[in-house]
Amino acid sequence: MENREPNRIHDSGSYLVPFPAYIRALRGNQYVHKLSIFNHWRPSRFNSSLAYLPKMAKLSLSICLLIIAISQLFIQGVISSATFTFVNKCDQTIWPGILSNAGIAPLQPTGFALQKGESKVLNAPASWGGRFWGRTHCSEDSAGKFTCGTGDCGSGTLECAGAGATPPATLAEFTLDGDGGMDFFDVSLVDGYNLPMLVAPSGGSGHNCTYTGCMVDLNGACPSPLKVMNSDGDGVACKSACEAFGKAEDCCSGAYGTPDTCKPSSYSQLFKTACPRAYSYAYDDKTSTFTCTGADYQVTFCPPPTTSKKSTEGQETPAPPQISTGSTGMVYEGAEELEFGGAPSLYAGIHVATVAAIMAAVFFL
Repeated sequence: MENREPNRIHDSGSYLVPFPAYIRALRGNQYVHKLSIFNHWRPSRFNSSLAYLPKMAKLSLSICLLIIAISQLFIQGVISSATFTFVNKCDQTIWPGILSNAGIAPLQPTGFALQKGESKVLNAPASWGGRFWGRTHCSEDSAGKFTCGTGDCGSGTLECAGAGATPPATLAEFTLDGDGGMDFFDVSLVDGYNLPMLVAPSGGSGHNCTYTGCMVDLNGACPSPLKVMNSDGDGVACKSACEAFGKAEDCCSGAYGTPDTCKPSSYSQLFKTACPRAYSYAYDDKTSTFTCTGADYQVTFCPPPTTSKKSTEGQETPAPPQISTGSTGMVYEGAEELEFGGAPSLYAGIHVATVAAIMAAVFFL
């Protein structure tokens, strides 16, 4: 190797290569400190200088780059797949419950309190699946037992610890990283209704990646055979026909356990009319399942505007919420008020760093 300073940028064929000051290059048999962070090197000169770097230094650099790449894959694939933001816009405290699907690491915590106007963010692991719901009218007795008037999970504590909601309860159901890498989600009234709920994806893509939910307060309009009332005589929840009557045709069970034999009932049609994008019975898939890729989600209890419908003697069908149709699909009026922007992905910077590390490894080694 020639014992002279590498050619500068004014030389033909030179280009800019970042070179940290703390890295030393051998020139002849002497170490020389590079005082400038950015030096202009010819590739041929630079590569020949690197040939004299100690083998242990090259090995250390390789190990560091490998650790960065593995860490990025771990963070992206294991630590988090999507972010869930829970927002309470009800005029009362809500106690969300969480149940993870069997065989999947539970999303923690499995239950918590959400005061009026409060929000809480949870990060879900990759391929997580499960359901969320809101518990209402909860309290703790003198013995410390925690119970709720609707949506109670029966654990006796704030956290549900692997137990599901006692019907009736409005459910938000998710399967992340499912078929084709897509997230599948819905809002379901199959187990009845207790709260208005809206699920809003953010930052995702897909032709069916849009809002879904039930924004109407059905407790007032619930038919008498389905109505659940508190000690004051107020409607606090609305049962499904299956829960209320237990008939096979309402539960889509037995001889009615297929899409061809199980049809919507007059009660499930009431739910569907009021909340056209929510599941109203077990085989209501075509209009009620939504998909996104790479999205985060906001789950809002009592989203604005929530319309309360009082029941009348004639049991009139509740009017559906207004819906607008645009180029991106059908969206509930008022969904834009959720103040949920499409923030850049948390892992975008990690992807960039990993690509840079791999490129550096290819170039230097």
